[in-house]
Amino acid sequence: MIAIYPGSFDPITLGHLDIIERGCQLFEQVIVVVFRNPNKKPLFTLQQRTEQIRQSTQHLPNVEVDCFDGLTVTYAHMRQAKVLLRGLRAVSDFEMELQMAHTNKTLSDDIETVFLATSTEHSFLSSSVVKEIARFGGSVGHLVPQPVALDIHKCYAKTLAGENPTPTVDPKTERFMERQIE
Repeated sequence: MIAIYPGSFDPITLGHLDIIERGCQLFEQVIVVVFRNPNKKPLFTLQQRTEQIRQSTQHLPNVEVDCFDGLTVTYAHMRQAKVLLRGLRAVSDFEMELQMAHTNKTLSDDIETVFLATSTEHSFLSSSVVKEIARFGGSVGHLVPQPVALDIHKCYAKTLAGENPTPTVDPKTERFMERQIE
């Protein structure tokens, strides 16, 4: 059975990765789909987020990564998936996720939503928290996969120096950050 794990993943966190890994144990294939959220201003492009997820899940043979701009149920039908996989961190997530699951059910009665509770060590974690920590110069290497931590650092390095954020950083800083993340 194919499961779709939809989200904006800006950026993917270890909490997301936990749900993906556990989903891989339950389903034959997990397709992680990066969706554009018009209500959010992303740090990374769809293509950057897709590549970050590919790098972070390369150890999982039954994961595919894709991006889509439209309804989740439309994508699920295109891929012949019958399950939407969603992670829950706290009670506050449940209300919104349940509403979304019911809405998706009205759009497509043949697709079920399966909720996985996030592992305790990641229950506080969100992409927004990661970006806020990084924006103020904090280390995020313990919150996101290593390649993502480096991308985040590169993006915020110039912001911290008082310039516009760009995905460039000088080689000495990059080597230093790679050692810090490891």
